[in-house]
Amino acid sequence: MTLPFPSSFVPLVIILLVVVGVIFPGAEAKSKSSKPKPKPSRAFFVFGDSLVDSGNNNYLATTARADSPPYGIDYPTRRPTGRFSNGLNIPDLISQQLGAESVLPYLSPQLRGNKLLLGANFASAGIGILNDTGTQFLNIIRMYRQLDYFEEYQHRLASQIGVTKTKALVDKALVLITVGGNDFVNNYYLVPYSASLASIHYQIMLNFSL
Repeated sequence: MTLPFPSSFVPLVIILLVVVGVIFPGAEAKSKSSKPKPKPSRAFFVFGDSLVDSGNNNYLATTARADSPPYGIDYPTRRPTGRFSNGLNIPDLISQQLGAESVLPYLSPQLRGNKLLLGANFASAGIGILNDTGTQFLNIIRMYRQLDYFEEYQHRLASQIGVTKTKALVDKALVLITVGGNDFVNNYYLVPYSASLASIHYQIMLNFSL
């Protein structure tokens, strides 16, 4: 089965630019009206780091995990969920405003059947824009691997609803990408001699010397 995966991802990035405009006006409308939330018509995909990881790292052998208190103390279950938060995280809040369930971590065994139609969260704590960011965490889902999983997701969904419907779902979906902070916190400050960063430093110094 062949799917147009690369072209399918382009609309997602474009739609990201209007996510804020979609979500926050809805929150204002909620305070002015008691009408029930509309049934969600879009899937939701999440890529990034610990700010949006909803539990993928719990399924990995890594030190970057949020599986013990105080994480989760304000979550409805009062238990750690893998979110790097005391309660809900950003994707949860967006899902609430959409009137949808929170999308599941891609590595969750519960992500199957109709749950796939809601989208998926591919984020992994510790990753950065640079591939060698977060090497101290040993095993995390770097951005290129998150995109590999996204392609895999589309194959899984296509086997369930067909190629045409899968492409339509992806083309209309919302996407959240949150990444970059760890390139400073867990790379620039903690691993100053990484290969990628050394190259960047060299280019900066070269520019200043010209």
